Amino acid sequence: MTASPTVTPFGTRLREAMDSRGPLCVGIDPHAALLASWGLNDDIAGLERFSRTVVEALADQVAVFKPQAAFFERFGSRGIAVLERTVADARAAGTLVVMDAKRGDIGSTMAAYAQTFLDPASPLFSDALTVSPYLGYGSLAPAVDLARESGAGLFVLALTSNPEGAEVQRAVREDGRTIGATMLAHLAAENAGADPMGSFGAVVGATLGDLSSFDLDINGPLLAPGIGAQGASAADLPAVFGAAVRNVVPNVSRGVLRHGPDAAALRASALTFADEIRKAVASA
Repeated sequence: MTASPTVTPFGTRLREAMDSRGPLCVGIDPHAALLASWGLNDDIAGLERFSRTVVEALADQVAVFKPQAAFFERFGSRGIAVLERTVADARAAGTLVVMDAKRGDIGSTMAAYAQTFLDPASPLFSDALTVSPYLGYGSLAPAVDLARESGAGLFVLALTSNPEGAEVQRAVREDGRTIGATMLAHLAAENAGADPMGSFGAVVGATLGDLSSFDLDINGPLLAPGIGAQGASAADLPAVFGAAVRNVVPNVSRGVLRHGPDAAALRASALTFADEIRKAVASA
């Protein structure tokens, strides 16, 4: 891949999108139960109808879409083809795409994952990718390097909203620092000097309560799942994220998607969440 010397970094593009459209990220999570609630079959036709409806209804008003790759991959090559079209349609409409694939491995395998989602020549090229650092942060180097070259970004699992995550992320190293805090420190180093915001973000759950013991000021975005169906609200964001709340990208999936397939209802729900988030951030 030959990078363009004029490529705009993901952090810059995300900051612009958040400032102009608000920070809301809407998941595209076509699991079987949700397809059924929309009156769709759990098949390729249902998958495509679902994804196309979400993009068409919301692409002009949200900053970010976050498709969950697993819900497409379960259909094999035909599902991947739908995912490719979904990513292309969303990006063509001006919405940033964070691919939620949570990839993580070492060496050439990590490099191949990076090429799949972070190389502009790939049909699955996305603006950013979620990655797992639990083979050691250094294992992410191929993804970090390619993201820098292509102007893409990463969201590294740091303090996730699932209860099981704590046994790893809150474990204490020999130096007295937790694993989660270590990941945040690595990201702060990646983003040092970036303006207006770095391209290397963390996944930090909005349901985690007081996180004042962690330094969330990484000069990069904080992807925050948990708003809506998982129990957190926009009003919780300032208390959870403190001074870093302006860089939070709250993710809502079921809270918006349950209103489909009616496009107007999807839009109304997304607008409500976006307004609530704006007010919460402004009041912080």
